[in-house]
Amino acid sequence: MGALAAAMFAFSCTGTDTVSSANVAVLADTSTYTQIQWLDSVVSFGTINKGEKIQLAFRFRNTGKYPLFLANVKAGCGCTVPDYTKGAIAPQTEGVVNAAFDSNQSAGGEVRKSIFVTTNTHDKSSHTLIFTGLIKEVAK
Repeated sequence: MGALAAAMFAFSCTGTDTVSSANVAVLADTSTYTQIQWLDSVVSFGTINKGEKIQLAFRFRNTGKYPLFLANVKAGCGCTVPDYTKGAIAPQTEGVVNAAFDSNQSAGGEVRKSIFVTTNTHDKSSHTLIFTGLIKEVAK
C-alpha cells in the first residue's frame, strides 16, 4: 500500500495530474503485479535545429505473467507531450511510450528530459525514461 500512497502523492502535488480510480485499484492489487523490460529507456535524438518538433519512442515488454498497466505517464516539462499504450498489455507482448518534443519550448544547447511512468510492477512502480540531444540555435 506504500507504493499506492506514493503514486497518489506524486501525481496529486502538481494539481494537474490524477490517477484514475481504475488505476488506483490496479496499483493497489499487489497480487497481480507483473514485470516490465524497457527495450528503450534512454533515447538520444542527436542534433536538431531550434524550432523543430520530433517524435521519440520508448518500447517496453511485459515479461511477467499478469497484464501490465501504465497507470500514469507524465513528462518532466511542458516541452514534451507523452502518449502511451492504454489498457492491459498482455504477458510477453510489447507496448510503447511516445513523446512529442517541441524544441521551441526548451532552451538551446544540450538537453536531458525525463518522462515518469507508473506501472503495476514488482521491481518498482515508478520508472524514469530519459531522452537527450543537442538543440542548435538557428542564425537569423
